[in-house]
Amino acid sequence: MGEFDLIRRFFQRPAAAGVEVGVGDDCAVLVPTPGARWLVSSDMLVEGRHFLSTVDPARLGHKALAVNLSDLAACGATPRGFTLALALPRADEAWLTGFAQGLWALADASGIPLVGGDTTQGPLNLCITVFGEAPPGQALLRSGAKVGDEIWVSGRLGDARLALEVFRGRVALAGEAFEQVRAAMERPMPRLALGQALRGVATAALDISDGLLGDLGHVLTASRVGATLELAALPRSEVLAAQPPALQQECLLAGGDDYELVFTAPPGARLPDVGVPLTRIGRIEAEPGLRVVDARGEPVAHGLRSFDHFQS
Repeated sequence: MGEFDLIRRFFQRPAAAGVEVGVGDDCAVLVPTPGARWLVSSDMLVEGRHFLSTVDPARLGHKALAVNLSDLAACGATPRGFTLALALPRADEAWLTGFAQGLWALADASGIPLVGGDTTQGPLNLCITVFGEAPPGQALLRSGAKVGDEIWVSGRLGDARLALEVFRGRVALAGEAFEQVRAAMERPMPRLALGQALRGVATAALDISDGLLGDLGHVLTASRVGATLELAALPRSEVLAAQPPALQQECLLAGGDDYELVFTAPPGARLPDVGVPLTRIGRIEAEPGLRVVDARGEPVAHGLRSFDHFQS
């Protein structure tokens, strides 16, 4: 199977609404919504760095798109299209069938068409670029947090990191408990509806990919503020809550791969109800830095840091 046969068989579809020219030409031609602003983001997944070689290809197809859609969600964007650059060790039809199924299932559910990309032979590497839109002045950014704002997070934190520790042999889980945390690691759900509903409500937002401490730290830096986080308030599953406190703390604060939204909003703001649990976890303060406190308000010494590609 050659390169162009591979593209036609697994990744080519008729052009979708808003796509004048899609896969199969030198460039895609997209039709922008009048007055809207484009939002563009790219994420790369490298085998052995971002995913295990044993991952189910359908789950990998899902996650490759999900982590990019999560960036659009963090900015409150409506998805419009994406490109896929795919390096493969070989043209394995069974693997490609599973990968494409996972990719298309999430793409269809999110209303985002594939509009172009590239394929080549090499170590397994996936790079997706997503394109979205938002009304002028309504994109959610990292730089808008204000002193007095409350800090909120969607969903639950820490399960993906707990799954990684199982694969590393540090934690023993089996049966339904393991499948729950493994699904969090391999099939994250981008919070697109929540991000769009937060336009005009949240003052700043970001998705949690490298760990709450580091990612929230980006908001604080961009907004030139500080914050206090309440450790006891961080939402966690029953599986994670059954683990030793030190491991819970590590997974919650520095785990990464959660792909939940952390956002700030003024006290009393009317938060949207889109079927996703929202939890207040702290407050924005004038004093620089990020402080973590326990249920009594006492400082928590943790020595943790979030994932960094060149320091981890």
